[in-house]
Amino acid sequence: MIDKIRSFIELARLDKPIGIYLLLWPSLLGYVLAGINSELKLKNFLIVVIGSIIVRSCGCVINDISDYKIDKLVKRTLNRPLALGSISLIEAWIFFLLLAISSLVLLFQTNPLTIKIAIFFAFLIMLYPLTKRFFVAPQFILGITFGSGSIIAYSLESNIFSMSLAILYSGIIAWIISFDTYYALEDKDDDERIGVNSTAILWGNNSITYSKILHIFFYVCLLTIGIINSFSYLFYIFFFLLIYLFIHQAKIIKKKKYIEAFKINNWIGIVALLSFVFEIIYLS
Repeated sequence: MIDKIRSFIELARLDKPIGIYLLLWPSLLGYVLAGINSELKLKNFLIVVIGSIIVRSCGCVINDISDYKIDKLVKRTLNRPLALGSISLIEAWIFFLLLAISSLVLLFQTNPLTIKIAIFFAFLIMLYPLTKRFFVAPQFILGITFGSGSIIAYSLESNIFSMSLAILYSGIIAWIISFDTYYALEDKDDDERIGVNSTAILWGNNSITYSKILHIFFYVCLLTIGIINSFSYLFYIFFFLLIYLFIHQAKIIKKKKYIEAFKINNWIGIVALLSFVFEIIYLS
């Protein structure tokens, strides 16, 4: 029984929370951005946090259901529960349905606008695992899908979408494509062998260069938001920390430690979020 529970935890990647963080930070960036024009509510904050955990778990489960045959052929994923056989396909589907129902229950605690936006992007979450088979750059779909957390979280507090939100969403999409390309570089050889698409394969030797450009675009978006909203000096102190993390990440990439470089984005998300949080506190 304990082994089965552990397998379900691994299936939802709850033992590897980095994915939760990289969904949560963009969502909270959108949520906190809404605080510029409205008072943030604790209930909505909890919905964002809990929702990020459930949605990420849903994404992992449906991804493994779609890819369990492929996962058996990739060194990094061959020990995942479905690929290993510690969980059956039927059990995985039941688990997915329970998570999906839980996310719907949580979603119906929100307003009609948030419900409509979330349901629209839910279809993309279901579609994403399949895009690796027919779309040459599935990371773009991932960016659009998981970056949507910023819009969904923003809509919890405001129904007036600002230019700042559009800029933030664009930047977050670029950021997600960037760090997921580093992640894909780790599996590039296996993906080429089994015929799975990724930006790491599409861009080839230019993958790192293009990923850095996308990352810089994310930073430019954050800086633009700070300028148009007249953020204080506190924001720019955090921004310099972001630049340091970018340089540190580049050094790791030179050593071809792609997963380690990918994980640095957790700290980038934290610092970016803190730059918004402290600014909202300062403005209030």
